Amino acid sequence: MTAPVFSSSQAMSSSCWISEDERYLFDLNGFLVLRGVFTPEEVKEANDAIDHHLDDVRERQDPSLRNTREKTPLAGDGVSGRKDLGGMLGWALPHCKPFRKMLADPRLVPYYNTLAGVGYRLDHHPLVIIQEKGSEGFCMHGGTIDCSSGEFNQHLAYGCHNGRLVNSLLGVSLQLSAHNEGDGGFMIVRGSHKSNFRMPQGMIHGLKYTEHIHQPVTEPGDVVIFSEGTVHGAQAWNGEHQRRIALFRFAPPTMAYGRSYHPQWPETYYDGAEEGEAAVLQAPFSTRLDRKVLKVEDKDATIHASSRKAEKRDHDSRVFGTPYF
Repeated sequence: MTAPVFSSSQAMSSSCWISEDERYLFDLNGFLVLRGVFTPEEVKEANDAIDHHLDDVRERQDPSLRNTREKTPLAGDGVSGRKDLGGMLGWALPHCKPFRKMLADPRLVPYYNTLAGVGYRLDHHPLVIIQEKGSEGFCMHGGTIDCSSGEFNQHLAYGCHNGRLVNSLLGVSLQLSAHNEGDGGFMIVRGSHKSNFRMPQGMIHGLKYTEHIHQPVTEPGDVVIFSEGTVHGAQAWNGEHQRRIALFRFAPPTMAYGRSYHPQWPETYYDGAEEGEAAVLQAPFSTRLDRKVLKVEDKDATIHASSRKAEKRDHDSRVFGTPYF
């Protein structure tokens, strides 16, 4: 069975929303794979920017930083750790540009609006993940019902209400290298965003029921979008080439999992940012309160805001000392 995938022409729809097919398949599986969203030239720009900052890569070699249980299938060679690189949104131009595109690119805004809500916001610092052959993966984690504890996880929860898809936290992964069948990397359990029970513990570590664990095959420029309520992880990297992805997490406008937005993101994230990109960096608050939101019109992302009445802002200023309650 193959993953739900869509062509770049579908991904570039001028609609503010995704197609009914995509809506159904996300609800069914808990993730989508969008094919060919970014061009080879755009992928090269991103990889060149990473190459320029390789001195800032940090490998997770300390045992306390390991993401897998020792001597399990996900642990790799037991020595090589995952390599992490952050700060891309604050890199000097042109190196920040390919990563800032992920915030407000009109090819992606319809997915963010549908799956995280109009007024969606960046929730975590974006992260480049690099793996060499033999490096460890990441044990299964997440789930609307937490896969380890079996408790309801409101911070990651998925739901569908009156036809509206709701994700408390949305993962978006730009593929910067090929992920062939058997290479390893991102893995996911289809439909687990709607599971009502704790995952079998052996499955978390790749020891049991592996036939239910799916590794999407992707090419550079593809984008994987998944609910954090869908149980997922990463297999040890088996490919002969280096694995690279850029991982982003988005939340609805009134929600926050991470706290790096407070009191604000790093100043460098705003330097030279386009208005739409800056809008995605807003703190969590309702769209009723003059929040700038993104919509797609004629294949361009445009800024909109529902203005609160001046009389109400003035009243709140007199009552609270601020125009917003």
